[in-house]
Amino acid sequence: MDLWKGRVALVTGASVGIGAAIAKELVRHGMKVVGCARDVEKIQKLAAECQTSGYSGVLVPFKCDLNNEEEILSMFSAIKSQHQGVDVCINNAGLAHPEPLLNGKTSAWKNMLDVNVLALSICTREAYQSMKERNVDDGHIININSICGHRVLANADTHVYTATKFAVTALTEGLRQELREAKTHIRATCISPGVVETEFAFRLYSQIPEKVAAAYRQIKCLDATDIANAVIYALSAPPHVQIGDIQLQPVERNL
Repeated sequence: MDLWKGRVALVTGASVGIGAAIAKELVRHGMKVVGCARDVEKIQKLAAECQTSGYSGVLVPFKCDLNNEEEILSMFSAIKSQHQGVDVCINNAGLAHPEPLLNGKTSAWKNMLDVNVLALSICTREAYQSMKERNVDDGHIININSICGHRVLANADTHVYTATKFAVTALTEGLRQELREAKTHIRATCISPGVVETEFAFRLYSQIPEKVAAAYRQIKCLDATDIANAVIYALSAPPHVQIGDIQLQPVERNL
């Protein structure tokens, strides 16, 4: 990780769960991390924890609603003026609503598409342009996907969410092809975890938190730090190595 010390990473959805774990680990390895979310107070608290722990990097909280393209563009403009630009982009932010295809709410579907697909695409574009204008040829764009981006589970509540994650799989491969065509050495990686014990499922099934808790107790789930470690693994690969897709699953369950 010596290559990345002092360089700038953007982590979306950095307030809780996987995003917070990734941001913290990058700071520990000496990076300047811009962590964005709507709830910036949680990132401010995490930044203070990183400082207290004596980490060599720094976490910069940034309030941004990824549903709003103008806010995303404003964030990248601020990163350019304050930190020169983005060297690593971690597209972590994502959400799910239990809205099946046959009777779900259009507004919920749109929200998932806006955050999971469009915001990811906008951040990817802006990160690449930031690298290109500064002649950064060793940058890295990492998309936090899901095992749902590779298989369709027999759960109607997650089918539209799954469609957005299949889109992430396609977009990551498309990004790799475009980067090669552009004759750049910027890399693109997809990380696809199975069941991770975070706030994600509690938000998805907010009406039945006891069932979510019971499900988490049935097996040893992945932890957010497992995904953060996968990010570090991808970033630590030699410059000639492209880490395409990392799939992580709990040993006790095939999802």
